Amino acid sequence: MTIYSGPVFEMARQQFQTIADHLDIREDERDRLLYPKRAIAVSCPIHRDDGSMAVFQGYRVQHHLSIGATKGGVRFAPTVDIGEVAALAVWMSWKCALAGLPYGGAKGGVTVNPLELSVRELEALSRRYMQEMIPFVGPHIDIMAPDMGTNEQVMAWFMDTYSVHHGSTVNEIVTGKPVSSGGTVGRREATGRGVVHLAMRAAERLNIRPTNATAVVQGFGNVGSISALELAGRGVRVVGASDHTACLHDPRGLPVADLERHVARTGGLAGFSSEMAADPKEFLTLPCDILVPAATERVIDESVAARLRCRVLAEGANGPTTPAADAVLAERGDEVFVVPDILCNAGGVVVSYFEWVQDLQQLFWEEDEVNRRLMHILDRSFEQVTSRAARDKVSQRTAAMAIGVEKVQRAKQTRGLFP
Repeated sequence: MTIYSGPVFEMARQQFQTIADHLDIREDERDRLLYPKRAIAVSCPIHRDDGSMAVFQGYRVQHHLSIGATKGGVRFAPTVDIGEVAALAVWMSWKCALAGLPYGGAKGGVTVNPLELSVRELEALSRRYMQEMIPFVGPHIDIMAPDMGTNEQVMAWFMDTYSVHHGSTVNEIVTGKPVSSGGTVGRREATGRGVVHLAMRAAERLNIRPTNATAVVQGFGNVGSISALELAGRGVRVVGASDHTACLHDPRGLPVADLERHVARTGGLAGFSSEMAADPKEFLTLPCDILVPAATERVIDESVAARLRCRVLAEGANGPTTPAADAVLAERGDEVFVVPDILCNAGGVVVSYFEWVQDLQQLFWEEDEVNRRLMHILDRSFEQVTSRAARDKVSQRTAAMAIGVEKVQRAKQTRGLFP
């Protein structure tokens, strides 16, 4: 029996078992590698603007601390539960290990629709959540970051709440903060920039020239919008963009900068154009060279995988492709070059690591230095994954996860089991 359930955690468990079989990991070692070290569930009561009281459920899962502190985002979303948060923490562990970062994976969340909260209510909930987490987090224990439904402002509230409790400013307790509060330049754009950098590396291998390429981006939040802008900046024609409010498609190309301004003004893509409206059920299977799923988990199932018409699948979201879909893609051979999520969207946690290091040292870098170091780590990881995939004749996902799991396994074996 386990407290971790639901389709997202089951997906993470299936992926791990596949890798454990591939690496011949002993059965009695598997549970220690898969199941989180610690899970916290809290109630977060706040006063609503109308004078009533509401209670929201919050979670934080710390997967392992064998390499260093845990690291991971906090999402505010209606779908958040302990199983989803645990799965995201597990994936973050493999991601940090693959990138060579001194972290274990963590994730947190509150079950709430942040769009239904006023700014005052959002601040109250953010501060209450951090207040409840103070006994379990710290700059060398667990460092939070933004995720779906949270942003730089929420991180500033987190940091301030922890600092008030501590008695002095502790910038390094969270990353993804505003630059004015100890954040780093380049953090907000890091995930999207990394997605596009690696998509271009994959396109280069397929002899696809950016100026002749097309792209479809699902999700137009931070990751998706930056990805679309970066693609357009490299000469790629972005023919599709979607979010939770609308799907847009134009084979001639979308005005990405105009889309971003519209979303900043209205909160979503809805209302930008009725002529460009596309069928959400067919959106992911639109013909393109580069497909960037940058929304939520499990959007590409076996049915969608069989109908994909992209050459490069650059996974900006966490867990967008199910294990059943991976099997279909494997049957399709070299038709689709997959840049798996734990590699493709690692730019965010890499630059979060840079922010943490800068906060600890109180020595800050220029943005070109941040980007140079980011691309070096992403290129190194890309070469490791593609070389491992070719050597072992396995998929890019299997190669990426095998590298991550191996590193965590070695760390646990070296440290031993106490007592």
